[in-house]
Amino acid sequence: MTTATAPSARRQAVRRWGGLALATAAWWALYLANEPFWNWLIGGVIGLDLNSRLGSGVHFFFFDTVKIALLLIGIIFLVTVLRSFMTVERTRALLGGKREGVGNVMAAGLGVVTPFCSCSAVPAFIGFVASGVPLGVTMSFLIASPLVNEVAIALLLGLFGPGPTLMYVGAGLVIAIVAGMVIGRLKLERWVEPFVFETKLRGQVINSTVGLTWDDRIQMGIEEVISILRGIWPYLLVGIGLGAAIHGWAPEDFFATYAGPDNPFAVLIAVLVGVPLYSNAAGILPIVDALYAKGLPMGTLLAFMMATVALSVPEMILLRRVLKPKLIAVFVSITALGIVAVGYLFNAVL
Repeated sequence: MTTATAPSARRQAVRRWGGLALATAAWWALYLANEPFWNWLIGGVIGLDLNSRLGSGVHFFFFDTVKIALLLIGIIFLVTVLRSFMTVERTRALLGGKREGVGNVMAAGLGVVTPFCSCSAVPAFIGFVASGVPLGVTMSFLIASPLVNEVAIALLLGLFGPGPTLMYVGAGLVIAIVAGMVIGRLKLERWVEPFVFETKLRGQVINSTVGLTWDDRIQMGIEEVISILRGIWPYLLVGIGLGAAIHGWAPEDFFATYAGPDNPFAVLIAVLVGVPLYSNAAGILPIVDALYAKGLPMGTLLAFMMATVALSVPEMILLRRVLKPKLIAVFVSITALGIVAVGYLFNAVL
């Protein structure tokens, strides 16, 4: 019996790992080809100017939809397979930290090395929460990833020098860590949609992952990807569609008039205007540079940049699939308050 089953087991292993290798190569090829393909199709074939509002918006919609879908597929699959080796309790012990705040610092540090925009960070957020990472710790990652990363640091350094850059990085990390700790203290897991915490295999909720085979774990990953994509795709299209509509737009004249150095409410106005917008650091920094040349205070501009890259309506739409509105409101409120405080502090010391 052993000699009969050994070749079969080898063939099964070759199919499993060969199929996984092919799927990984295909995923990577699609990810690399995503931007060049839409550049060619929209700019070359259709003939839209990619620097115009219409062309950049159309390109943004298709490019970001595919990018975030690919990130969802890759991250959710990987995290699901990894979590099949760990119980929720072990994950919480690892990333929750033995001392309060340790996990938040680790998560914020992870966010620094993952250059996601606010919407691109959502797939990783979903995977972390589903894996049992404490909610407050995961929130620190969600805030830090778009807010502080190597792209933002490099661009800020080139435009404004080391002083404002260090202040921005320090303030961003403090906001991410403190906001995550506050949310963790509030114990708001009840406002996470229940399905996030369920572990399923072949359509059935399982209570333990002990004894699962590699085929079981890979199947779990595939099923989790399908389940989340099926549930989130309307939110994805609406969120990215809204982001495309407002992509690259910033009311520079409005800022110059109403958020100037003489207005005591300038920072608050900057944050309120920045939250509905949707951009990453590379997209918003040229606008910040132009506004700085018009004489707007650095604290007001950094608050505007923080609000734009860390909080956005498209991000909230995506998060709604996994978080209840009350938790989204708490997340936005705490983060926005931190950004406002930082803006006023920077204006006072710069």
